[in-house]
Amino acid sequence: MIKLNQTFAIWGVAAALCLSTGSLLAQNNNGGGGGGQGGFGRGNFDPAQFQQRMMDGIRNQLGFTNDTDWNAVQPLIQKVMDARRDVGFGAGMGRMMFRNRGGNGDNANGGRRRGGFFGGQPNPEAEALQKTIDDNSPPAQIKAALARYEASQKAKEAKLAEAQAQLRQVLTVKQEAQATLLGLLQ
Repeated sequence: MIKLNQTFAIWGVAAALCLSTGSLLAQNNNGGGGGGQGGFGRGNFDPAQFQQRMMDGIRNQLGFTNDTDWNAVQPLIQKVMDARRDVGFGAGMGRMMFRNRGGNGDNANGGRRRGGFFGGQPNPEAEALQKTIDDNSPPAQIKAALARYEASQKAKEAKLAEAQAQLRQVLTVKQEAQATLLGLLQ
């Protein structure tokens, strides 16, 4: 199970990454002709460009100036970010944020966002658990779905720990400290 402090750390990562790209967004909007150029105008959100700006912000925060070093570390950072997203936002926080948005629930997904947060994959165990709850299934079915969900979360947490260990091995002490403050490491 995700502990409360881990949940706050997950939200902290998202906030820190968004804030670290804020100046880049402002530069883009001020110098890019506004109105959606660069993918950040109203109605023109580009997830790939947003993710690239997040990576650029992380690169700056960690002090990577050498492209060769960054190119070696960037996939490890991406692996940590993907694993953290799967553990945290895929676990239900994103579901809580987006549940029943869209009005009366008449859309194809019953008013719920079924995918992961920021492009993450849907969690089939979470979906199955939610369905047993929504269907008011017998306690034994809910308990079985809960056990499957908890097992999947433990596997995702192990994957996150492994990704963080791999990242930690290639960072300097200063970069490790900064990565910890950014929420990439625990």
